[in-house]
Amino acid sequence: MNVPKSGYRVFSANSSAACTELAKQITERLGVELGKSVVYQESNRETRVDVKESVRGQTIFIIQTIPRDVNTAIMELLVMAYALKTSCAKNIIGVIPYFPYSKQCKMRKRGSIVCKLLASMLAKAGLTHIITMDLHQKEIQGFFSFPVDNLRASPFLLQYIQEEIPDYRNAIIVAKSPSAAKRAQSYAERLRLGLAVIHGEAQCAESDMADGRHSPPCVRNTSGHPGLELPFTVLPSCIISASATDSSLNEVMMAKEKPPITVVGDVGGRIAIIIDDIIDDVEDFIAAADILKERGAYKIYIMATHGLLSADAPRLIEESAIDEVVVTNTVPHEVQKLQCPKIKTVDVSMILAEAIRRIHNGESMAYLFRNITVDD
Repeated sequence: MNVPKSGYRVFSANSSAACTELAKQITERLGVELGKSVVYQESNRETRVDVKESVRGQTIFIIQTIPRDVNTAIMELLVMAYALKTSCAKNIIGVIPYFPYSKQCKMRKRGSIVCKLLASMLAKAGLTHIITMDLHQKEIQGFFSFPVDNLRASPFLLQYIQEEIPDYRNAIIVAKSPSAAKRAQSYAERLRLGLAVIHGEAQCAESDMADGRHSPPCVRNTSGHPGLELPFTVLPSCIISASATDSSLNEVMMAKEKPPITVVGDVGGRIAIIIDDIIDDVEDFIAAADILKERGAYKIYIMATHGLLSADAPRLIEESAIDEVVVTNTVPHEVQKLQCPKIKTVDVSMILAEAIRRIHNGESMAYLFRNITVDD
């Protein structure tokens, strides 16, 4: 049996050639060859995986980048993991730079927490550890029954700001919504720049949609058994019956109105750098750029870890007031870059390769989290 001296192998579970680019960069940095395997879709769209070499007793790293066809990529990862498990691999570690379904990590009315479901599926398929980057919510790590290393892309984005943005000292970090303020603040503190926050009716916070229990159905007048009537409601000055309470409840349960859009912070004559973790549908970013231009910002940059850039995002960015969109290569977006020259890429293969090396050698991961703030 031809077992490499390294004692570990690196595989790619992607059937698309564009998605294997990150895996090749990581293996080049590690000085190892990409494992021999074939991943393809049959004529009926079933996923098939053939591992072409022995993995018995070895630690296996599966690098899986997530393209637009998210569900196919998930099935490729699950089938690959299960194939390695049944081939007697010792440990199976998933390297998933962008973790799919991470936005579906909260209960929404009668929906489900799909991120928790995916975590359970990965564990059942045989994964024993995951390396990912900038989870949408850090609490997602609690969904897993095995260790999760949630790396950060902020050191690479901060380096880009310092080296590639002229006169970055005249910049201001912007959160496009109050929910993104903590992340933006962590960037502002490390760059020693000011902070601005956009809030108002143009924004739609996730917390507003998180749980249907925050917006119960309207109260209906019902006639029936007295025991089914609403209980009396105690107000500061009096006690009123349930029938009189209906109008009060309806007023309380009215949809809350957001204030007019406002920018908290002075962006006049500054370079505005909007910080977020994911850029997918770009309408909110374009609206934020427009309001910043109105307030006097003369350049607009968007910095995000995961550049999904779905649908018409490249065209909309090209036609907008945004000067540059900077994302990492956690998600393949070469086609989008051809459509829009404003999109720039920062390579994070170095930190992923170092994480693989440290995990295999049993070294501490603390070095990779140096200078990382709690809110990042």
